[in-house]
Amino acid sequence: MANPTTGGNRGNESRTGTTGGGSTGTMGNMQNAAGNVADKARDTARSATESVRDTATGVVDRARDVASNVADTARDWASGAVNTGSDVVHKATDYVEDAWESGSRYFQEHNFSDMAEDVAGVIRRNPIPALLVGIGLGFILARSFRS
Repeated sequence: MANPTTGGNRGNESRTGTTGGGSTGTMGNMQNAAGNVADKARDTARSATESVRDTATGVVDRARDVASNVADTARDWASGAVNTGSDVVHKATDYVEDAWESGSRYFQEHNFSDMAEDVAGVIRRNPIPALLVGIGLGFILARSFRS
């Protein structure tokens, strides 16, 4: 009986040794597989990070270009508005100067009776506006005398 027990133990030992060796091999394969998965995950994360960085850089560059275009357009509009405003001011100044000169010339060339006839002609041609102007002037004079 001692032999079959010893023989039986040896059989178990040889099975355990084989299983243990196979277990160590399987464990190594699992570690290698886990390492490969970790490497792939790391590479994927790196690739995703670079892709996001490239996309963000592209978006920032595009936003910078759009902002630059908007600024250029605004600058052009402002320049045009300044030029247009400047033109309007020059035209208004020219008009006022011309009106002042023609008014001065009119007062120098005409006497009081000529001016009265011209005013009467304007009132005959434009009675309603003349009436409104008269009412406005009367109101202003009444306010100034009351104060």
